[in-house]
Amino acid sequence: MALSTRNRLPAQITEVVKGEAAAKVSLQAGDWQMVALITRESADELGLEAGQQVTALVKATDVMIMTQGDLA
Repeated sequence: MALSTRNRLPAQITEVVKGEAAAKVSLQAGDWQMVALITRESADELGLEAGQQVTALVKATDVMIMTQGDLA
């Protein structure tokens, strides 16, 4: 499979919490902890479970962070 995504992080799934429509997948990528929110259907199709080694593909146009000190 070929993908254009350049931000590829090897990771291990630490937890999968499935709701009715969505799944929260917690990942450990080196020293970084990440959370991916995906459809439950996708989580089921991929057979995601804790302990599984995966690759996190990150493609985002914006990442914004604001602290209380930034409020005007």
